[in-house]
Amino acid sequence: MIWKLLIELVIGGLCGFAANKLMGGDSGSILKNVILGLVGGLVGGFLGNLIGLGGGWITGILLSIGGACLVVWLVRKFLK
Repeated sequence: MIWKLLIELVIGGLCGFAANKLMGGDSGSILKNVILGLVGGLVGGFLGNLIGLGGGWITGILLSIGGACLVVWLVRKFLK
């Protein structure tokens, strides 16, 4: 149980870091990247289910990165 949570946090952090780099940001803090990756995973998973994407863990990671990029874009759009 605890291992699954730790793995999810690490993957979330990596997805957040990747999205931040893709969007041209600095690496930021680890906490920011984890939160960004986890929120991105929720957004990406929701949008993926809406359009019928699903499948393995690679699809999940790509949807998480895409969702995190969308979250970064929205935050930058509304905070400026």
